Amino acid sequence: MKISISKKQGKLLHEVIQHWEEDAVLDASTRDRLLESLEIRPFDWKRLAKWSFWVSLICLVIALGAVFADDFLLDIFARIFTSSSIALTLVFAGMAFGFLFWAFRRRIHHPTKIFTNEFLVVLGAMATAAAIGYLGKTFDTGSGHYAILFLLGTITYGLIGLFFPSKLVWILSLLCLGTWFGTETGYVSGHGVYFLGMNYPLRFVMFGAVLTAASFAFEWLPKLQPFRKGTFIMGLLYLFIALWILSIWGNYGDTSDWERAENHTLLGWGLLFGLVAIAAIVHGLKADDATSRGFGIVFLFINLYTKYFEYFWDGMHKAIFFTVLAVTFFLIGRNAEKIWHLRFLGVKEAKEE
Repeated sequence: MKISISKKQGKLLHEVIQHWEEDAVLDASTRDRLLESLEIRPFDWKRLAKWSFWVSLICLVIALGAVFADDFLLDIFARIFTSSSIALTLVFAGMAFGFLFWAFRRRIHHPTKIFTNEFLVVLGAMATAAAIGYLGKTFDTGSGHYAILFLLGTITYGLIGLFFPSKLVWILSLLCLGTWFGTETGYVSGHGVYFLGMNYPLRFVMFGAVLTAASFAFEWLPKLQPFRKGTFIMGLLYLFIALWILSIWGNYGDTSDWERAENHTLLGWGLLFGLVAIAAIVHGLKADDATSRGFGIVFLFINLYTKYFEYFWDGMHKAIFFTVLAVTFFLIGRNAEKIWHLRFLGVKEAKEE
């Protein structure tokens, strides 16, 4: 049975097999059998299909935006949809049900056409968002408590994501969950800056940490296992972006307080940001988790250079700064190249060092 691989993968495997043969790990007959078992794909149609559907979705969103930006088309829609908001809610809910039912039927009869089926699920999710929006307009009491709509979206998208299953819709549910958390805590605090003594960045540090920790529990829940990585990535995104903003802004409530604050008062938040980034790198190295390691490295450098801009930008010549930046990334690239040679090519120079 032959293994179908891309040209890039084939080139790498050929180099690895050749290296093993040179080091007498493989004999000539084993080399030939390994090479015969590889089949180079002439073109990656799967990737083309995937990106085509993504582009189609993006174009659809742009088209909808163009519709709502056109006064003439809006006037036509206003004449067509002259009924109440509850009628529009039912219309979009019916569209959502139709797309999702169609996707369900196709999943049964055409299970291999995963991208088409996913496309229909996403269309159903978009129609669901419109239905929830008009539902909120229908029952709007003027209280400003629209966070309940995002909670409804979180639950709806979560159920859709679990049922099909769809990782993309699950990500949408996590985005809705984060939006609900922000708007709900804002509403409970009277739309003030602080909630339980925390401003928005500090709240989302807590939110991201909880979501990241919850993703590890998915390993023991069979239904949620497929969504573990997506939840982990979203948790890290919430956590690190909030930490970055917190390291710049601190736990201050308004601009005037922040402007009066001394730079050293923000140093603790920057230190926390750095420690969390280092912890992510250590976890990534120990668990061989590229996601955790990548997030940690990227945001550690973001933290360092953010602090540089805060403390040294005005006092240091820009040529020195960019020279330091160039040397830093040269050293990163040099060490990454060494690791690559050690792991895949066994270069003699790397062994001698």
